[in-house]
Amino acid sequence: MNKPDTSTPAAGPVRQTTGIDGANIVYRVSGDPDARPLVLLHGWAQSSACWGEGLLADLAERYRVVAVDLRGHGYSDAPTTGYADSKIWAGDVEAVLAAESITADAVLLGWSYGGLVICDYLAEHGSGAVAGIVLVGAITSIGRGEAGGRVGTAMRAAIPGAMAEEPRVAIKALGSFGHALTGPTEGKGTEAQALFGLTLSTRPRVRAALFDRAVGHDDLLRSLDIPAFVLHGTEDTVVDVSAGRHAAELIPAVVESYWEGVDHGPFVADPERFFVEVSEFVDGLSV
Repeated sequence: MNKPDTSTPAAGPVRQTTGIDGANIVYRVSGDPDARPLVLLHGWAQSSACWGEGLLADLAERYRVVAVDLRGHGYSDAPTTGYADSKIWAGDVEAVLAAESITADAVLLGWSYGGLVICDYLAEHGSGAVAGIVLVGAITSIGRGEAGGRVGTAMRAAIPGAMAEEPRVAIKALGSFGHALTGPTEGKGTEAQALFGLTLSTRPRVRAALFDRAVGHDDLLRSLDIPAFVLHGTEDTVVDVSAGRHAAELIPAVVESYWEGVDHGPFVADPERFFVEVSEFVDGLSV
């Protein structure tokens, strides 16, 4: 398996499409155009580069990989409004699928905040184009009292400093958050610095705006008519593992994998295992 490297941009041609509010959404495509689409949606204050070149390359040998920069992140536009509107998030995903003529059999894989965006999309557009979903350390709801959005100690410690415009305040607040993305940094120094860089490069106002919303998707999960794979680290300090277990309890057809001792970035901690488990789920879906 290729060695992961988050120090360079995600592989594949750079393309863009337009969301329902006019924002440009940038994404990268790699792999066989005739293979099953695997759409990757990253987490809060990250970008499509977070997955690492090695993992993206391995996935592209098997699937048509579409790695998206969510609005406000990476090379996508960062409009001043729209982050609290589930329909706009759903429209971004729909725009990417439409631009790539993806109308069936796609798998949506969301890490952290990306899981919420998947739910936004399914609530608005249904599962007609989707064969299954993968929730990686993901939230599925957000707002006070939402079990599907429970955050961990590192995320709670980072707020509100993580949203500050003053560099010294933001860097200090995001320090422990960045560590949580990789877990122990021994042997992961390059990845840790790259992910921390992505977080800092996300505008403070965007970091704040993503939390300035409240939406519950429990009813959606209860009625989900496609299979789901919930993958979560038991020591996740950004999205508490209880959020993943909550989603799994609601979803009718679900496969679960809880990685003992792993923090918020399973695909960074063990990309080989991540590739194997995700591939087993995706390949087990009906075509």
